[in-house]
This record gives sequence, C-alpha cells and structure tokens, in this order.
Amino acid sequence: MVKPSRRKEMAQQAVKQREVSIRLACEAFTISETCYRYQARSSGDNAFIANWLLRLTTTHRTWGFGLCFLYLRNVKGYGYNHKRVYRIYRELELNLRIKPKRRLKRDKPEVLAVPRKINIMWSMDFMHDSLSDGRSFRTFNVIDDYNREGLGIEVDLSLPALRVIRTLERIIEWRGKPESIRCDNGPEYISQQLMDWAHRQKIQLRYIQPGKSQQNGIH
Repeated sequence: MVKPSRRKEMAQQAVKQREVSIRLACEAFTISETCYRYQARSSGDNAFIANWLLRLTTTHRTWGFGLCFLYLRNVKGYGYNHKRVYRIYRELELNLRIKPKRRLKRDKPEVLAVPRKINIMWSMDFMHDSLSDGRSFRTFNVIDDYNREGLGIEVDLSLPALRVIRTLERIIEWRGKPESIRCDNGPEYISQQLMDWAHRQKIQLRYIQPGKSQQNGIH
C-alpha cells in the first residue's frame, strides 16, 4: 500500500512532467486537492523537537517517549502535538534503544565450617511437592552436618513454627542437643516462638546469608 506522501509526490510529478491538471492527477492517485496543495510548515520546529529529544534521551538514558513528551509539554511548556513528537521520536529510531540490564551485585558466599563431631551443627530445611489431586505438601528435614545423617523428616500439608519445635524436641530426646542449627530465613525459622525456644535450650540459630540458598543446600 502506497503512503499518501508518496502518492502526493507521484501526482506532483505527473502535473510537472506530463502537464496533467491537478484535479485529474489527484483523482488518478486518490488524494484530495487539499493534500496536494498542503505545504508543511514549521520545518524548523521539527529540528528543534529532534534536538530536544536527542538531548533528553542522552541525559536520561532510561526515559522513553512518554517522559520526554511530558517534559516538553509540562516542564518546558511547548504545545506540540504528541503525534508529531512521536513521529520525530520514531524517525530518530529512539524507540529502538536497548535498555541495559541491571546487574545485581551479590556478596561472595561465606565458606561453611565443617564440624568435627556429631551434634555440633545441624541443618534444617523444607522441601515441597504435590499430591495427585493437586494439593501441595511440605517435608521438614533435619540432618547432622558432621556425617550427613538424617535425623528426622516431618511431612504434612502445613508445618508451622510449633510443629518445627516439636519435631526438634523429639529428635533431641534420643539424639542429644546440638550446639547450633543452620537454617534459612523462612517465616517459620525467624518466628519469635522458635527464637525463644532456641534461647531457652541454649541452641544458637545460624541463618544463612539472604539469597545464598546454596549455603543450606547440604541436604
């Protein structure tokens, strides 16, 4: 499909080279005489708008068309039509800019100490799975970091902090008390109930670094 601007050029060439009347040329190329006679005004304004758009997108690399247009309209007070500004924005190919991905700086994980005998350090963590009917369930797992011995597995649809405490107390009855327990920053582990229990038992809770799940991947 030929654009109206191109049909206008073809009509002008027909009038100039073939000496065809303007009316006949407009009918032949399906444009109105108003379109044929229209002359773009304020071409200097287009260059002015383009200059502003380039300045704004260079200074503010994350700005898109919307912020640039609002700045010209509301801050600078220029009353340019948004279609006109957007046309120039696209002609400059500013809409094709690729925004750089923001890279997150992460601290290097701390090296985990390996205990030299049992009951120095335990690790506890949750695992998730689902039943055939779609319901999800959780498993609460406790191991001894010294020999990777599994000390207990609690399975249920819900395992709040009180269930975690009861499971740990049941293990302590036959295994003995650990000096510390490593865990992540889940809601059950940072609950006041678990922290109070650990304080009474004189067991230190060692939380892994946020975002460093591999530190508790010993399971």
